[in-house]
Amino acid sequence: MLSFLQKISRVLANQTAVFVILTGLAAYFYPPLCLWVKGTAQTVVLGVIMLTMGMTLTKDDFRILAQRPLDIFIGACAQYTLMPLLAWSLVHFFHLPKGIAVGILIVGTCPGGVSSNIMSYLAHGDVAFSVGMTTASTLLAPVMTPLLMEWLAGETVHVNTWGMFQSILIVTLIPVGIGAFLNFFFGKAQSYRDAMGIMPAVSVIGLACIVGGIMSYHGDRFFTSGAMIFLIVALHNTLGYATGYLVGRAAGMNPAKRRTISIEVGCQNAGLGTHLATVHFPALPEAALASAVACVYHSISGTVLANLFALRDRWKEKKQNTLPSSGK
Repeated sequence: MLSFLQKISRVLANQTAVFVILTGLAAYFYPPLCLWVKGTAQTVVLGVIMLTMGMTLTKDDFRILAQRPLDIFIGACAQYTLMPLLAWSLVHFFHLPKGIAVGILIVGTCPGGVSSNIMSYLAHGDVAFSVGMTTASTLLAPVMTPLLMEWLAGETVHVNTWGMFQSILIVTLIPVGIGAFLNFFFGKAQSYRDAMGIMPAVSVIGLACIVGGIMSYHGDRFFTSGAMIFLIVALHNTLGYATGYLVGRAAGMNPAKRRTISIEVGCQNAGLGTHLATVHFPALPEAALASAVACVYHSISGTVLANLFALRDRWKEKKQNTLPSSGK
């Protein structure tokens, strides 16, 4: 039974975007499916997702923060400057409606996504650097996200910075801390490692439930503002990948690190953004909808980008292998 669940978990992890999209569509056509994902239930679901992230952290992952301070510093600065400023620029360039604008700004000010580590691995990036960046941005999120939202959106909407700080603390740092604690003390136990094999499925199902909840409540708005939301989310995400890569190049990082910082900067924890939009901006349902779209889009684009990086490596390797024969 356990091996079957682990196989299911691997399938869901490899098909995250497909499963999330299908859940969102199912919730749109049959809203009662995910109407339960609201309030405390939504908080618990997101907390479980972050718990699974914490359960993968080891002592070595935290040592990275001390062993590679410059890399982590550059990555954290890029994370909390590029994406927020890109979001702000797009909001003003396209004169976005308030709801969509708030949603894009929330996504832009969130920490790195929990699936970025897997994407960095697929891209042949620096996985240790990826884990360090995700950990650092998550630890900084309770302070940075509310302050950046106040700075970028405070003149347009009321931003409850203290409330956002508490929300992020509850759904990120506390679950991550509990997960890391469990891993430190039980990580060597076979039963724990067996259980870890199904954690990716738990995370994917949780993300799908969050997106499904938004579609259950606000899916009707998707066809009135969905095209605009999709365009802005795609632009924001793509610009994040590009500028993140350029920062890595400017900092003299090797190709693996450049790929990692590109993915880390571009992929945001939009699940957290969806929760924050739902809880703190209930009068602007488009904000939660924009964050939910970002959840799905970032999963798809990050996987595509990682595969393109890996394909480029295979192409270069194949080209090198054919050079000797072509020179004869």
